[in-house]
Amino acid sequence: MKTKLFLFLLSLATLPVRADEGMWMLQLLQRLNSAKMSELGCRLEANEIYNPDSACLADAVVIFGNGCTAEIVSDKGLVLTNHHCGYDAIQALSSVEHNYLRDGFWAKHLEEELPAKGLSVRFLRSIDDVTDEVLRGTTDNMPEADRAERVQRNIATITRRAADDGKFWARVYSFFAGNRYMLMRYETFTDVRLVGTPPESIGKFGHETDNWMWPRHTGDFSIFRVYADSLGRPAPFSRDNVPLRPRRHLKIALSGYREGDFAMVLGFPGSTDRYLTSWGIDERMSLVNESRIAPRAAKQEIWREAMQADEKIGIQYASKYARSSNYWKNSIGMNGGLERLGVLETKRLIEAEFQRWAEADDQRRAKYGNVLSDLAAAYNRGRQPAKVVQYAYECLLGGAEIFRFASYRFAKFRDALASSDPEKIASERARLDDEIRTFYKDYHAPTDEKVVASLAELYNDTIGRTPDVAHYRLSLDKKFRGNYAAWARHLFGKSFFASENQLRKFLENPTLKALDNDPIFAAAKQISDIYSRAYAEANTARDAYKHAVGRGNRLFVEGLGEMLADSTLYPDANFSMRLTYGTIGGYEPADGVRYNHFTTLDGVMEKEDSTNWEFLVDARLKELHARRDYGRYADADGRMHVCFTTNNDITGGNSGSPVLNAEGHLIGLAFDGNWEAMSGDIAFEPALQKTICVDIRYVLFVIEKIGEAWNLIEEMTN
Repeated sequence: MKTKLFLFLLSLATLPVRADEGMWMLQLLQRLNSAKMSELGCRLEANEIYNPDSACLADAVVIFGNGCTAEIVSDKGLVLTNHHCGYDAIQALSSVEHNYLRDGFWAKHLEEELPAKGLSVRFLRSIDDVTDEVLRGTTDNMPEADRAERVQRNIATITRRAADDGKFWARVYSFFAGNRYMLMRYETFTDVRLVGTPPESIGKFGHETDNWMWPRHTGDFSIFRVYADSLGRPAPFSRDNVPLRPRRHLKIALSGYREGDFAMVLGFPGSTDRYLTSWGIDERMSLVNESRIAPRAAKQEIWREAMQADEKIGIQYASKYARSSNYWKNSIGMNGGLERLGVLETKRLIEAEFQRWAEADDQRRAKYGNVLSDLAAAYNRGRQPAKVVQYAYECLLGGAEIFRFASYRFAKFRDALASSDPEKIASERARLDDEIRTFYKDYHAPTDEKVVASLAELYNDTIGRTPDVAHYRLSLDKKFRGNYAAWARHLFGKSFFASENQLRKFLENPTLKALDNDPIFAAAKQISDIYSRAYAEANTARDAYKHAVGRGNRLFVEGLGEMLADSTLYPDANFSMRLTYGTIGGYEPADGVRYNHFTTLDGVMEKEDSTNWEFLVDARLKELHARRDYGRYADADGRMHVCFTTNNDITGGNSGSPVLNAEGHLIGLAFDGNWEAMSGDIAFEPALQKTICVDIRYVLFVIEKIGEAWNLIEEMTN
């Protein structure tokens, strides 16, 4: 009995029972969270944060692009988000002549703002519970494949109706592993323009070395503006469009903060797996994360060397490098954190307690008794081909850029050539024109050649060591005798894919034979075949159980809800808007080590290294610091605060989210988590988990003192 009680309490300790843990649904704040938020110091009512019937704070928070959060900070549609969220747009607008990554950019007038092609922001307009409608026609006993098909048909019907002939972007989100469903409708604006960005030496200060680390000194922000037609409706880019008049914008707080102050974050957290079972965690660690770490490290080293040697390559690969390194380092940190915290062992104890609970009652045994054993069987099938899928993508199809381009972009063109239909060939050639221009704009063949050689060797060495999947090795012509550098040199020396000019010359008079005989295209086809065969084998191996993981997770979470009926569970993140709340504070990462809850500009100067591109310091910033010229943005202690930490529960997707004080005023932007809690997507660690934020006062200081963009200061603070 004592052992059982211990295990049960241990399970509670790993589930959401702390106020600062949890990504809470806005429509349930009044019932679930208001009282605790008030205890922590919040002075807002729940309907001031989210109100479907009138303007509220949530109306000022938007989805930025396809994976970040941003906030509206003026009555003229000014958008504030992270520098790394705007990075793709800034990179696309940069050139050697106008290097906005290196030098920054500040529009002093509306006419100077730069259209960011392909960028959008989405405003959440409604939330509706559609669980009954989604599950209509399903039963507990029907085959899981039939249930899944019915659910998808119902969702398609709901979203089609909710889109209102294209007026809204509608999406049905699954909560609690498919036990509940919510419909959310968004209004999408596609005329978004770059307004301001600090130079990289501020916006990405510390780069890869400081990523996920504390103490942090990064001014991670950028500024955009949303435009609409004269009636305030979404419209394609036009010089006739006008700045959007939003329903609500956030007020700026210059009063600062103290340790223990209330802080909340509104945003769109991307994905967490807090209810993942031990088998799912093992798969994440040993298959997904491990297959990402070594290939990306090798690729990034090659990229970094080329970027540092040539400014143009530096611009071309800046965004690609940032995207690759972010989740590379995340994977390293996650595996380390999960091992350090013993999460797998803890999960197994929880699962043992769940099994005992299920078997203690006949009805529970019938419904939940086989849930865990079925999950184990599902995860254990097809692990080897799944490993090939992961490594084939990271090393080959998604590692070297040219293979993915040749395989994905030219498959239909090859079909057109095989058909000998002039109209199809002409149509496909026209389609390729813009794709070729876009690809080669940010491509450097000599760099990719080195990547091809390095990752092909890594792939074959890794897969070749496992007898069960050795037949998935990449085949090289015998004449190269395992010399991967010579093989890559041959590919790029003989292929018309090696340069835009050669490829366009081929397209002037294309033939099927020439395409099939091109060495890069042939290698890309072999790689695509390897990936497709492994993917099919992995699916076939799990075919009998392909819905078991979904069913098992759904029933496991449902059972946990019953087992822990007295606890309040929150759903995993799924890129729907959530609120998380807590307090400002530091932490103790190790014995005898105490981290303060804020950093200052002094730390930027301490980290400066003129020989290291990651820690270069802007000359103007050094001048201002030397004079202590911080204007009205200095803290009460006289120093320029740069970043601070809270115990809010966030994840990827929250980047750019507003950090709000007890009155709902903007005090900072969330932009990162801390290294010691990289396992947070799977297991929240209350003693260590921190949200790293850039201080809004530092943001305004940089805009005013570095950018001299007084127009933006006035617009945001009036």
